[in-house]
Amino acid sequence: MLLGKRTWMFTNKPVIISTGTVGGPMEAKGKIADSFDLLHDDQWLEQASFEKAQQLLLEQAIDITINKSPIEEEQVEFFLGGDLINQITPTTLALNSKDLGYFGLFNACATSTEGLALAALMVNNQAANYVITGTASHNAATERQYRYPTEYGSQKPPTAQWTVTGAGCALIAQEGTGPVITSATIGKVIDMGLTDPFNMGGAMAPAAVDTIMTHLKERNLSPSYYDLIITGDLGKVGRESSLELLNQKGIHIRKEQYVDCGLSIYKREQPILAGASGTAASAVAIYGYYLDQIKKGKIKKILAVATGSLHSPLTVQQKNSIPCIAHAVAIEAGSDKL
Repeated sequence: MLLGKRTWMFTNKPVIISTGTVGGPMEAKGKIADSFDLLHDDQWLEQASFEKAQQLLLEQAIDITINKSPIEEEQVEFFLGGDLINQITPTTLALNSKDLGYFGLFNACATSTEGLALAALMVNNQAANYVITGTASHNAATERQYRYPTEYGSQKPPTAQWTVTGAGCALIAQEGTGPVITSATIGKVIDMGLTDPFNMGGAMAPAAVDTIMTHLKERNLSPSYYDLIITGDLGKVGRESSLELLNQKGIHIRKEQYVDCGLSIYKREQPILAGASGTAASAVAIYGYYLDQIKKGKIKKILAVATGSLHSPLTVQQKNSIPCIAHAVAIEAGSDKL
C-alpha cells in the first residue's frame, strides 16, 4: 500500500458516492455557480455572527451530502474536517447535533485533501464503511481573524486573495457508484522564509511543487497521466510561480492541464485580486465542479492538490515565516462497485 515514503495506493478504490456544496452571494455570481447544490444571497445566513454562519454552511453541506446519497445518516460512522477559525470551533459546533465519530483536522486550506486522503485510508483498510469529510470557510469570519474586520475597509495589495464563503463535503464508501480514489501523497511542511500573509499563493507554491513531484516520482507517472492537475488556492501568483518551478525541475505540465481552484470559482470582473482562497475554495471546486466533470464523462483522471498556509495571527505578529503544506489525492472515473 505504501509507495516510496509518502504515497498511499488504495487497492480497494474507495468510492465518492455523493457530495454537497454550498456557497454565498459572491459564489452565486461566479463561474461555477451552477455546480453548487445550494447558494445563499446573504452572507449572514440569518445568523448572529459570521462564525455561526460558517457553522451553518457546513451543517447544510453535510445534510445535502447525506440526502444525495443512497444511505441513511445512521449508517455514516465518522466525520473528518476542520476550518480556519480558532480551534476549528465552527466545525466542532456543526458536529454537535451529529451522531458521528469526529476527527478534527487542521491543515489550513489543505484540509479538504487531508480529510479526503484520511477518509480513503480508513475505508480502504475497512476501518469504516462510510466516512464524510469536509470543510467550510467564511469571508468575513476569516478576515476578522487573520487580517481586519471587513467593516474596517482596509486596502489590500494585488497579491491578496478573497476567502470563499462556502462549504463542501464528500461521502466515501467501500462500494457504490461514483468516482474512485486511487492514491494519495501526503505533503510535508515547506517553509521558504516568506513572511507576507497577503501573498499566500507565493508562499504555498513550493509546497505544491514538492507534493506533485513526490507523487509523480513515487507512482512512476508522467504528468500526462492526469487530465487535470488541480491545485487548491494558489491564485494567479502561486499558479504562475509553481508552474515555473515545476518546469525548472523538469516536470513539464501543459498550462491548460494545470488549473487552480482559486482561479476557477470567480469571474475575472469580480473584486477578488489574485483569486479565491479559504478552506472551502478547493472543497467547493473539487467536490462540486471538477467531480461533476468526471461524472459527466468530460474528464477521467484528476490529481487534486490542495495547498495550505500554516500561519496564525500570532506567528505573523511575531514576524515568523510562513510554513506551508500540500496534499495530493488522485481521483478517477469509476464503475459501479456493488
